[in-house]
Order: sequence, then C-alpha cells, then structure tokens
Amino acid sequence: MDTAIPRHSATTTRPVGELLREWRQRRRLSQLDFAVEAQISSKHLSFIETGRARPSREMLLKLAELLEVPLRERNTLLIAAGFAPMFSERKLDEMQAARDAMDMVLKGHEPYPALAIDRHWTMLAANRAVAPLLADIDATLLEPPVNVLRLSMHPNGLAPRIVNFVQWRAHLLTRLRRQIAMTADTVLIELLEELSGYPVPHTATGETDREGSNAFVVPLRLATPAGVLSFIGTTTVFGTPTDVTLSELALESFFPADAATAAALSQLPP
Repeated sequence: MDTAIPRHSATTTRPVGELLREWRQRRRLSQLDFAVEAQISSKHLSFIETGRARPSREMLLKLAELLEVPLRERNTLLIAAGFAPMFSERKLDEMQAARDAMDMVLKGHEPYPALAIDRHWTMLAANRAVAPLLADIDATLLEPPVNVLRLSMHPNGLAPRIVNFVQWRAHLLTRLRRQIAMTADTVLIELLEELSGYPVPHTATGETDREGSNAFVVPLRLATPAGVLSFIGTTTVFGTPTDVTLSELALESFFPADAATAAALSQLPP
C-alpha cells in the first residue's frame, strides 16, 4: 500500500515539540496533567515540548493518541520528528470495500435521506431521497464540490425553507466550532467565518420552534411541497480507521421525527 503524504505535512518545518504543545493546550491540559495521563514525568514532557529531548516513534504515537490528534495531523507530527508517515491517504474510490460499505448504508437508509461527507463537509455521495429535498435550490450551490453546510445555511440554499432555521443554524455552528477545536483545520475556520456572516432569512426573524424546544435533539424542520418534514439526524463514522481519508468520512443519516414525515417519505418512487 502506498503512503501518500498530505501536502501541508510534507513541508512542515515546525519542531515536533512545539506542535505537541499546541495540541496539549488545545485540549486544555496542563503539562502536569498530561504527563500523568501519559505516565511520564512532567520534566520529560517539558523537554520534549522544548526540543531538549526527541520522542521515540512509539512515544510520539502514544502522546498523539492520548491527545486525540486526527490521523492527518499524526502524520505531520511523525514527519516533524523525522519519521516516515504511518497513515495512508487514498482516494475513496481506491478503497472498494469502504466504498461498498458506504453505498450499502446510504441505500439501506432509503426512503429516508442520507449522505456522505468529508472533513470539510463536502458531499461525496447521497442516496436518492436527498435530491427531492433540494428542489429549487440555486444551481450554483449544487455544482461540485457541494458543501453541505453552505447548502444548508446560504440564503439561496435551504435556509429560507428551514422552519426552525435559528435553532438549526445554532446547532450547525456549534458543531462546526467543536470540530475546529478538535482539528484546528484552517479550511473549517474560514468556513465558519463565511457561514457566520450569512444573513438570517426574513422568514425566520422572531421565529420560535415550539415543537422542537423541548425535544431531546435538535430537529431539522424543512418546508416542502409535501408539507413540513421533520428529521432527526445521526452521524456514523468508521471505527478504528487506519487511513486518513476513511478517518475523515462521516455518514449523515436523517430519520423521520414524526408519522407525517415518515408517510411523506414513503411515497418516494422506487
């Protein structure tokens, strides 16, 4: 299996200790607390972070695991420390078993909508229940690569049709901020800035979601020709992936939140 090095990782010149310190601080761990968790002395950890000690490959991977560093950035740490990257990065189409599993989940979820996204919320695939929900969307938003968050929150996208837009927008932005906190991805940071600047549709001004306010999850309530459809979303990821692309793949599946939505979706042509 060939190992592809992420472009930003291959050219990194920052010391590995500096990168580790940033990840520790991002996780809001003191040097002492993290040293205890890693079962090493705080002095040794300090030496690693300041460059006075060079971690072994095994130690570096252990620290990265404890800090929940994404696989892509673990390769960056390895390269910064002078080691070869460990995690492959192949295109999804090159991983037939994973692609088949993804397609099986998407197809099996019909007649309810489901789609696959990458780390930047780019839509990689969708089942046939998704397209009818995107009717009358600005065609430019549907040109590949389609960003699911932009599609949802853009004033020419789904935003005017989301009945509880204020609530749904807050949910999506909170989720995006958590993702940024975990990954420090610059593309996501730019996306958050873009999405935060979108205007709230006038149809949502002063709107409150009485049905969703006491729900145990935030629903997506979408106005369609078939009436207001209400969905509960779930996210599925592959367990213990060893490939960067696979670790960043997520399946977003939507279930009907009420009987009327289930009935409407059951009318989807085969």
